[in-house]
Amino acid sequence: MNPTMGLQLLLVAGGAIAVAAVARRRGWPAPLLLVAAGLLVSPMVPAVPLQPELVLFVFLPPLLYSAALDSSYLRLRDVKRAVALLSVGLVVFTAAVVGFVVHLLLPDLPLALAFALGAIIAPPDAVAAVAVGRRLGLPRRALTILVGESLFNDATALTLYRVAIGAAVGGTVDLLEGVGEFLFAAAGGVLIGLALAFVFAWLFQRTRDSLVENTLMLLIPFAAYLAAESVHASGVIAVVIVGLYLGNRMHLRGFGTRLVSDAVWKVTDFFLETIVFALIGLQLVTVIEGITGYSPWEVAGYAAAVLAVTIVSRFVWVLAATSLTWLLRRGDRPPTRQQTVILGWAGMRGVVSLAAAFAIPPDIPARDRAMMLFLTFTTVIGTLLIQGTTFPTLIRRLGVSSDQEVYEDRLAEAAAQQAALEAGLAELERLVAEQGEPDEIQKQVIDQLREKSWRRSLSAWERLGGGTGQGGSETPSSLYRRLRRDMLQAEREVFVRLRDERRLDDEVLREVMAQLDFEEAMMER
Repeated sequence: MNPTMGLQLLLVAGGAIAVAAVARRRGWPAPLLLVAAGLLVSPMVPAVPLQPELVLFVFLPPLLYSAALDSSYLRLRDVKRAVALLSVGLVVFTAAVVGFVVHLLLPDLPLALAFALGAIIAPPDAVAAVAVGRRLGLPRRALTILVGESLFNDATALTLYRVAIGAAVGGTVDLLEGVGEFLFAAAGGVLIGLALAFVFAWLFQRTRDSLVENTLMLLIPFAAYLAAESVHASGVIAVVIVGLYLGNRMHLRGFGTRLVSDAVWKVTDFFLETIVFALIGLQLVTVIEGITGYSPWEVAGYAAAVLAVTIVSRFVWVLAATSLTWLLRRGDRPPTRQQTVILGWAGMRGVVSLAAAFAIPPDIPARDRAMMLFLTFTTVIGTLLIQGTTFPTLIRRLGVSSDQEVYEDRLAEAAAQQAALEAGLAELERLVAEQGEPDEIQKQVIDQLREKSWRRSLSAWERLGGGTGQGGSETPSSLYRRLRRDMLQAEREVFVRLRDERRLDDEVLREVMAQLDFEEAMMER
């Protein structure tokens, strides 16, 4: 990499992080603001090329792995039919509909390339939708479906894309061969993912070192993706399978591994997603420059038509799929109108579509390639800015809320805390009985342990009642947290003053600060 490109990427990353920081501070959806900022500055800065290999081999694996690691295997299993209908059925349906429409609009574009464009546009990226949905309290089932769809739909779309591009270059379309390639890619991805999951789980059982385990975790998504892609299986599915398996077994790791892992992947997600959405907007000039031989009104009409077909086809499929699922599974509650509308509108496209479009081989005529890239770009931007900006309003207008789920979660947590603490106290009493009559110091320690258990149980039940420490409704636990936070700040100031006076070494300061930080983190929880 030459110094100029390195400086360019550094400036993009720095600017993107600054924009994301403003979005987080204001409570705005960061992906949408990043795309808009990229569009605004694109004509004023040198072109920043979007390298397909960078997206597919560097950005995509860790983002998929992190999402899978943070997902619930049990909840995904509960909605597996909905996820399959969206991640496989909807992708195929969208690719077919968009392909036929594009071929009608552009008869000179070969049918195979039209279907390739459909496959490129077909997979939504749920990052923006899930971010907005979590912030506004979208019900857990809807969020799980959106996350599950985003985990698996790229595998379907990229496989269809390979088949269609192969047909365009080779000149023939073999449906049976295409189905076989898809099944091989899916099955191969699952098998490789499971094999690697077992290997890494075995390694983790023998390391018991949080630093080593988290370093290995950074390598896992790339290892799984490359291993699957090297044999033409689905790297996406392999990464997702490994992430789901290891995430479901995270409770077997040590507390240090879990604490470090959570921090590592939050930073990784923020950094990669920030750069990815900024790069989407920065492609404006590159995409427009390649369009020749069409009037502005023609290309605008084509872009609007493809965008409309993409949005409408998702609504049609979601409506048909939810109705069919309910009819086939009698006894289940039918999906509500609000759920159907939200799932239908959560179809924002992302960087995987753009990367696939940029990866169209040079064997394709330059005019066709430029038009495919332009239509992909306008669809991605259109769905992000139109659906993304209206998604929060739609959720509010439909009155969809997770308030009942939050109450049920708090009730379940309080009951579980009570049961767990009773078990802990029973174990404490057993240990005390075994060692005989305690002395005065031991009695004080035992009393402290009992008091701490009582406080944790009380705190769980207080959250159920809504006590927050605001507006005169301060509970004992919230009072304890408020006063203890002020005490911790005073303690920190003393430690820092002693360090500055050279009466305390920096290494000692870091150790005691870590202890205070962990205590404050526990209170925030």
